[in-house]
Parts: sequence; structure tokens; C-alpha cells
Amino acid sequence: MKNIIFVFLICLFSNTLFSQKNYCLTASDDSRIVAAGGSITEILFFLGQEKKIVALDVTSTYPEQTKKLPSIGYVRGLSAEGILSMNPSLIIGENDMGPPAVVNQLKEIDIDLRTIPEDQSVEGILQKIYCVASILDIEDIAKEKIDIELSSPITELNNIVKSKKIEEVKVMLILSMKGSSPIVAGRNTSGHGYIEMLGAKNAFDSFEGWQVVSPESILKENPDFIILPQRDLHKNSDVSKIIDDPIFSNINAGKQNNFIFDDGMAILGFSPRTIKSALKSANKILESLE
Repeated sequence: MKNIIFVFLICLFSNTLFSQKNYCLTASDDSRIVAAGGSITEILFFLGQEKKIVALDVTSTYPEQTKKLPSIGYVRGLSAEGILSMNPSLIIGENDMGPPAVVNQLKEIDIDLRTIPEDQSVEGILQKIYCVASILDIEDIAKEKIDIELSSPITELNNIVKSKKIEEVKVMLILSMKGSSPIVAGRNTSGHGYIEMLGAKNAFDSFEGWQVVSPESILKENPDFIILPQRDLHKNSDVSKIIDDPIFSNINAGKQNNFIFDDGMAILGFSPRTIKSALKSANKILESLE
């Protein structure tokens, strides 16, 4: 019952907030949807609306059925011609879909285009789910799915964050390797947002964006845990081999073998899966402290 009440209050807030936004108003025709962004695609599947998808972008790799659908290219490198060739009645995109010239071109055409803002938090994920549900006029389905699939992990994760047991644990999130140096998450990145969801501390919150860091910087910050997104985010490096790099042998994370792996979009996509991924990571960190 507590789980249901907790999630209901969040959903009530999210629904009220987003229902007032033009980009969440109910579409007149949602029969042919183009999804631009992995989180949008995952939300459509989460809500059971996958049969309406006629095309999606290359970051839409989950679930497995996405591989059967036509591609419109990379979410930030789209073409108006490619999208329009799918004859969509509705385009739903993440906030960073682009390039801007293409987005502006689509807006000038008489086609329903929605770009959904992103707040990289549990509440932000719920807001995004409810916004998509509002566009499709299926808020009741969203409430039921959230209650069944997300209420328990949200409550568990919220309890971990409130306990503050891992707030001093320093976490480094590596996007990929550039030569022998890792590219890590600073402030105002999806990686930083993920670490905040755990209730932990970003070891590299001294700078903004994704940046290459030196071995000396890593040694100085001495992170306790290292999170490595897998799959497509590591096109030029084998993520499983990164942990063998000598750069990590003299820091806490390396000494204790405190490496966390998960699907890249599960970690950084801020979809329903991200809540469950964050709970799994937070629990692993908690276990190390016992």
C-alpha cells in the first residue's frame, strides 16, 4: 500500500505538471509513430503501443523487437526526408533530437512533432512516461504499468537515497576510452544524473560535461566504484578489457574489483529500465559496505 501511495503522489504531480504543456497534449492521430530516441521507444513498448511505431532511430535498441523496424538514423543526425518517407502521423522525439535545422524544417511542415524535455531523475522518468501517455491519451494505462512494474523499485531506491548510506561513496562513470585515457561523466551529463539517482557522489563533479581525465586525476580522486555502460557506447573499445587497464590498479575501485556493468541505454537513456538499473547499482554498492 505504501508503494502505491508513494508512486500515486509522484504520478499525480507529474500528470498535473505535464498536462499543462503543449508538447503533451493528446495527438489527433497516433496511428503511425516515428520515435526519435531510445527512451521514447522504450516508453512506447512499456505502454504497449509498439504496434503504432513505423520507424525509429539507431539508439532504439531495446527491446529485441526494435531490430525489425525501419531506421531513420541517429537521433542527433536526422534528415527530414528520411523521416517523412515513413509517412508518420506523429513524431515523438527526445529533447536532443536534431540537428536543429531538421527539427525546424519538420515544424514548418503540417506534421505533429513533439520533443519531450528530460529531467534526469526518477521523477523526470515518470514525467516523460506520463507525457507520452498523455499524447496517446492512455494515462490510465501508464498509471497501471507504473504501479505494477515501477512502484516497488522506486520505493526501494528512494529508501536507499534517503538512508544516505552511500552518499559519500565516490563513483566514476566511464563513457568510453580515448586511447589509454577514459572519457568520464562530469556535471550536467546523463552519467552524473545516474550517479545522483543512486544517492552516491560523482568523483568528477568538479567539471561539466564528458571529459577525458588523466591517470593522475583518477588517482587523486580515488573513486570507490566505476560504472561502465556496455554495448554501443563502446564502439572503439572492449568494455570488458577496460577493467584490466593498469590505470585502475592503485585506486579503491580497482583494488576491490568494484566495477558495475549494465546496458548503456539502461544506464544513460532515462527510460523505465533506468530506474531498475539504478536500484541494482545502488544495491551492489550497499553490499560492498556491509
